[in-house]
Amino acid sequence: ACDLMNQGILALVSSIGCTSAGSLQSLADAMHIPHLFIQRSTAGTPRSGCGLTRSNRNDDYTLSVRPPVYLNDVILRVVTEYAWQKFIIFYDNDYDIRGIQEFLDKVSQQGMDVALQKVENNINKMITGLFATMRIEELNRYRDTLRRAILIMNPSTAKSFITEVVETNLVAFDCHWIIINEEINDVDVQELVRRSIGRLTIIRQTFPVPQNISQRCFRGNHRISSSLCDPKDPFSQSMEISNLYIYDTVLLLANAFHKKLEDRKWHSMASLTCIRKNSKPWQGGRSMLETIKKGGVNGLTGELEFAENGGNPNVHFEILGTNYGEDLGRGIRKLGCWNPITGLNGSLTDRKLENNMRGVVLRVVTVLEEPFVMVSENVLGKPKKYQGFSIDVLEALATYLGFKYEIYVAPDHKYGSPQDDGSWNGLIGELVFKRADIGISALTITPDRENVVDFTTRYMDYSVGVLLRKAEKTVDMFACLAPFDLSLWACIAGTVLLVGLLVYLLNWLNPPRLQMGSMTSTTLYNSMWFVYGSFVQQGGEVPYTTLATRLMMGAWWLFALIVISSYTANLAAFLTITRIENSIQSLQDLSRQTDIPYGTVLDSAVYEHVRVKGMNPFERDSMYSQMWRMINRSNGSENNVMESTAGIQKVKYGNYAFVWDAAVLEYVAINDADCSFYTVGNTVADRGYGIALQHGSPYRDVFSQR
Repeated sequence: ACDLMNQGILALVSSIGCTSAGSLQSLADAMHIPHLFIQRSTAGTPRSGCGLTRSNRNDDYTLSVRPPVYLNDVILRVVTEYAWQKFIIFYDNDYDIRGIQEFLDKVSQQGMDVALQKVENNINKMITGLFATMRIEELNRYRDTLRRAILIMNPSTAKSFITEVVETNLVAFDCHWIIINEEINDVDVQELVRRSIGRLTIIRQTFPVPQNISQRCFRGNHRISSSLCDPKDPFSQSMEISNLYIYDTVLLLANAFHKKLEDRKWHSMASLTCIRKNSKPWQGGRSMLETIKKGGVNGLTGELEFAENGGNPNVHFEILGTNYGEDLGRGIRKLGCWNPITGLNGSLTDRKLENNMRGVVLRVVTVLEEPFVMVSENVLGKPKKYQGFSIDVLEALATYLGFKYEIYVAPDHKYGSPQDDGSWNGLIGELVFKRADIGISALTITPDRENVVDFTTRYMDYSVGVLLRKAEKTVDMFACLAPFDLSLWACIAGTVLLVGLLVYLLNWLNPPRLQMGSMTSTTLYNSMWFVYGSFVQQGGEVPYTTLATRLMMGAWWLFALIVISSYTANLAAFLTITRIENSIQSLQDLSRQTDIPYGTVLDSAVYEHVRVKGMNPFERDSMYSQMWRMINRSNGSENNVMESTAGIQKVKYGNYAFVWDAAVLEYVAINDADCSFYTVGNTVADRGYGIALQHGSPYRDVFSQR
């Protein structure tokens, strides 16, 4: 190197990192030697701005061949176009995160939620550590964060990282990732698309290629090797951008030297020595620098020229992207381009899943629950067929969107509840472990379930009800006495005796005249019988002809008429409409009594609902605390059942009330063959039934919009 420096220097061309560039800049400025700096990043990692100190322009001899780093501007424009509000940025070990500080400041001012995470060299160990240290709820929140991500890393690391997160199910089909790097060739693009799922956007630097194929390898009078100018050539594909700029820089210097010779303004070359410290600045350095700055070349990187500030203003970014999809290896197309002059050209509208889901087969997990899901046909050797409210909703979605589905019942026949180790069982567990795509039944939307799975909007309101057994009808031989109260019957009997006694006394004091040959005698017995017979409208056998007796009997007959008419009306109503009075008419009535035990399905949504409200000291309604004391007897084993069918049978054949979904209980009561049930419930719908999907499922928004 010292020998070369002693022979003379016309210009310095460096392709190094920022740290070494500072030293060469100082040397070039001191010795007035034109320095063409080509920034090179480590192993294809995206560049960060060098921040070379610029002194007075007359003393600055360094020209930046590569354009400034515009990653901040490009990312901000693309993220704004996609309307992202929450995302995570992954970067590799070799990237200086300070390079996007400007971008982070701007998105923070706009209120965006941005997370940063460095990707370690051992990606498999990093992912394994996440699963080992995070609970299921934390992993699900992390998965939700990964739905929108920006990758700032070299293509090799990006490929490995995408492969790991896809294979470990950390991302779903509705994820959208942006990969930005100037050093991404066509082979890298195809490989990244092949390994990814969801939507992928790739931002890379691009160079204009002449449309005329015959002119691609000619730059003025200069002919370029076909292995470099042909964009399809493997050698051209594998070349780093820094090497392309080196080629164009040498071509630019050759043109500048040739111009110097033509103008006959050649100066002696700068001479430096490694030993002498008193080397003088090159007198022709300024002239050579101006010649280089005024020159330009159309090379492999397009137009290479320098602005007044010594930088190359010509840069173009290409934005490539795929649509959402489930298939690996989807096609990619050009979405737009960006440059610092005109900004974004093209549309980056975020395309959602289309209505057409033909060819998609969804695996559906369910729990049998009348009237939401019921077996309609069970033929040996053929798949079971199902019907019900929820099946009607699913069938309507399938008809509209065009997908097909396969239904199976959850192995443990439960809706699902969290276990001691943090996992879930039942229908929810099938979705958490990704054995099913969607879950449907009488499934209510609860906060705990929403932490581990996604829900559509409610398709039916939900309320809690109570199933009770109607009071049994008994045959009563004294039912004819029911229209009047016992005290009234006692008064009527007393009146008959009293009136009979008065009739006897009146006839005894003033005996009636009897016809010749009459044998009827006025006795107390006959008087009683006469009064009773007239009361029941059967007449009497004893003739009472005195005026006093007839006046009394007239009043008695009028009284008897009123009493008999009232009795007849009440008896008719009693015999035609038998009203069974039930003491429990609401949840409040149920909670206040202890004669009838009640419960629900253990560890169900209803059980958790009552438990949470019953144990909440700030709950205003004391009904839930009273209900929880009954339901939680013997830690819930005394009054609760394992399945809803067991609770219904317990009501039918025992002294028991079953607390469950009001819609289910109403269906059971209406369709009971013995008509032995009745229901009471809460008319306020505080929750709803929804379709459960895997966390981060791409079908959530599509289903909710139907």
